[in-house]
Amino acid sequence: MQKKKVSAVTSYNKWGYFFLIPFIVIFLIFQLIPLVSTVYYSFFENYRSGLKQIGPNFVGLGNYAKLLSQKHFLTYFKNTMIMWVMGFVPQIIVSLILGAWFTDPSLRLKGQRFFKTVIYLPNLIMASAFAMLFFALFADSGPVNSILINVGILEKPYKFMSHVWSVRGLVAFMNFLMWFGNTTILLMAGMLGIDSSLFEAAQVDGATATQIFFQITLPLLRPILVYVMVTSLIGGLQMFDVPQILTNGTGDPMSSSMTLIMFLNKHLFSKNYGMAGALSVILLIITGILSMIIFKTTAQNEVK
Repeated sequence: MQKKKVSAVTSYNKWGYFFLIPFIVIFLIFQLIPLVSTVYYSFFENYRSGLKQIGPNFVGLGNYAKLLSQKHFLTYFKNTMIMWVMGFVPQIIVSLILGAWFTDPSLRLKGQRFFKTVIYLPNLIMASAFAMLFFALFADSGPVNSILINVGILEKPYKFMSHVWSVRGLVAFMNFLMWFGNTTILLMAGMLGIDSSLFEAAQVDGATATQIFFQITLPLLRPILVYVMVTSLIGGLQMFDVPQILTNGTGDPMSSSMTLIMFLNKHLFSKNYGMAGALSVILLIITGILSMIIFKTTAQNEVK
């Protein structure tokens, strides 16, 4: 009887492998093969000079050395990280506050489903549509300037697109609006998974709501926070569509809003596939290093 049961389990397991085939095929075609080819072509000189095709010629680490020696690379990396931090910090703060409110049964908030739907809606809007909307709103002759002049705050239109921090602020604000709803839902799921008896015991011991949040909720929410931080970091390093449309691909003023992916897109547009491949690999390495730093930091905090 036991042999029959084992054989039956084995036959059922075969169906699991069968259903994995579509995922494996898609992963190989659309992820693994492009990744390997990108790494391979990053070692070659391959670009167009006018109508003439140069390469592919093997140059080893030449593309990497050329990229890392350019000041533009560090500048664009700094721009990317600044705009990501400016958008992520308010995003995580607002999401934690909203998550705590929505999951607190003592508040008995009305219309929770409606508000949850509303805060998630910006995540469903395309980033390009968001960028075009903000470009029209904050134009020199746009509605925002008109309102500020009519109210008496400004005497003449403020050129939002001509100042470094106003452009960076708009990019960060758009990323915040698009993603804080998604982050709130994730944090709420983590908060609802915490045993309610812990909160009840803390209340019996006389702990305040603030003490409960910082001493119980946040420590137990750390795995979700790490996930949110890593995924947000990956999305921040891949920031492209919002600054690309808002600045018409120039990254102005003075390339202060030019991101690494916009820089990569320029290499692809000019058909410099060797440099584009090298930049993609460097981005992969940077993402891995920063993610490991986040994991190591949180792991040390847990040990302490």
